[in-house]
Amino acid sequence: MARTLRILRYAALGLGAIAALLPFYYMLIGALQKKRDTGLGGLLPKPSNLTLDNLAGIDDSFSLLGALANSLIMTVGVVVCTLVFGLLAGYALAILRFRGRGLVFALVLLVQAIPFQLLMIPLYVMVVRYFGLADSYAGMILPFAINSVAVLIFRQYFLQIPREIFDAARMDGASELRILRSVAVPLVRPAILTAMLVTFIGPWNEFLWPFLVTKDQGMQPLAVSLANFSQANSTSQANPMGAVLAGACVLAVPAVVLFLLFQRHFTSANLGSAIKG
Repeated sequence: MARTLRILRYAALGLGAIAALLPFYYMLIGALQKKRDTGLGGLLPKPSNLTLDNLAGIDDSFSLLGALANSLIMTVGVVVCTLVFGLLAGYALAILRFRGRGLVFALVLLVQAIPFQLLMIPLYVMVVRYFGLADSYAGMILPFAINSVAVLIFRQYFLQIPREIFDAARMDGASELRILRSVAVPLVRPAILTAMLVTFIGPWNEFLWPFLVTKDQGMQPLAVSLANFSQANSTSQANPMGAVLAGACVLAVPAVVLFLLFQRHFTSANLGSAIKG
């Protein structure tokens, strides 16, 4: 009976995995098709119908490497700002004692309930009109520099660290920044990796805000360039849908690779082992 249940469990998990991977497989096959085949036979295409011309067609319409570089610069900038400010804010809210700490934490939670779309118009006026950051990396990065989700992640991890560690460091004369850099950060590496992955996916796939603040095609990230390509130039391709799917594959690959590289690190560290009895 137990063996039967185990077999059924693995069968259900296998079916679920196939159902989850099937759209990605279809996207990859569609990106490589010379002529579009939407039938069931298209899932197992003929070698003669496979080509890389769809990627070449995208690169002829706009600089694929340039758009990738723009996306990478924007994403790296957002991730770095998120980690720096998230670590500082999370450490302060979890470890430091100061008046108004509860109010600050409540405001961080309140930000979670405010959709970004409600802030988009005032942010656009501030970034473009007042700061003059249109068609710039700073203009794309600034609204996402602080991520309240990352602040909450770091706060929860810092709360798990025994306070005796920080008290011992203060008794040795270490400043709060030194404690954060040398003691706290090494103990919350799983949180850093988690926040990095969660933050990476957002700006890498972000479309609306870069679309608003970038009018120069040379500054547009890949998501915006692909959207413009699908609306204006994809119909000139031999396989328009294949060209769009090829661009989608390029956009999806970095996030998938990042997850595969770091998934084994997403385990909680044994923070209590830092104390020796």
